[in-house]
Amino acid sequence: MESTFWIKAAQLIAAFALLVIVHEFGHYIFARMFGIKVEKFYLFFNPWFSLFKWKPKKKGNSERPSWRDTEYGIGWLPLGGYCKIAGMIDESMDKEQMAQPVKSWEFRAKPAWQRLLVMIGGVLVNFLLALFIYAMILFAWGDSYIPLKNMTHGMKFNTEAKALGFKDGDILIGTEKRPFKEFGVDLYRDLSEAKKVDIVRDGKPMTIALPGDLNMLGMLKSDPTFVSPLIPAEVDSVVPQSPADKAGLKKGCTIVSLNGKPIDSFNSFRYEIGRLDDLLTVAKSHQDSLKVRSVTLVYSHDNRQDTVKTVLNADLTMGFN
Repeated sequence: MESTFWIKAAQLIAAFALLVIVHEFGHYIFARMFGIKVEKFYLFFNPWFSLFKWKPKKKGNSERPSWRDTEYGIGWLPLGGYCKIAGMIDESMDKEQMAQPVKSWEFRAKPAWQRLLVMIGGVLVNFLLALFIYAMILFAWGDSYIPLKNMTHGMKFNTEAKALGFKDGDILIGTEKRPFKEFGVDLYRDLSEAKKVDIVRDGKPMTIALPGDLNMLGMLKSDPTFVSPLIPAEVDSVVPQSPADKAGLKKGCTIVSLNGKPIDSFNSFRYEIGRLDDLLTVAKSHQDSLKVRSVTLVYSHDNRQDTVKTVLNADLTMGFN
């Protein structure tokens, strides 16, 4: 446990250090582009002393600023970093330099637009880094989803939806506006405005007429929601030593009921767990909490049903997927 803490702490410091270096490099690179002398480039602050510092040897007698004019270092106070730019009041608060005559390679000698780019350079480079990381994530993993027409188990509907003609297991295809692409807010929006919706029921195409003015917010906020992907109440895997494991659940088991409430899908199971969560929030003692978490579960496997009593975890999970 202790080693894990230090590993995570090291990862956090490394990530923070990278952001600081990138940010300060933004100021540095714009200063160098405009011929401004950068006196120091530090990761972390270094009041009194530095953990590390290095300054390259100057070659020749050129007055033009170069990277060799800069002292590079690592401070001991991990609260950020700084890039000391000649002719600029910054973290160093070097007022003595400002009292000297203006040099051509100082920040204050440059046009306003160059000074502006030097000042916002850090934020700009951070933004570009974030954009690059996001692009690489999309490139590596993409925007993956399962098309609704490929959800072979169909959808689960609430009472309001069923009153309009929907049935559990219907596969949604699209409305007169466009076909459905994925499950999300756009699907709800299209359903709320649609006059008709195309579905597949028991393998046969059908069309259901809709009023065209359904309350989208009400559809989303209802409990259970107007529509959600139908997930079979079938166990795929079990966490060792979990309540599910102790209850005898195995891969392929199907949940039949929970505390006497019929379970026809994982949606129903989650709904019943949600009701237990409401009871758990008003529990006043450990005994009350234990009573809520103690459940009776019926499941089937190999054409037989078993009834077991078990105690859910503190977060009301059983330990199966």
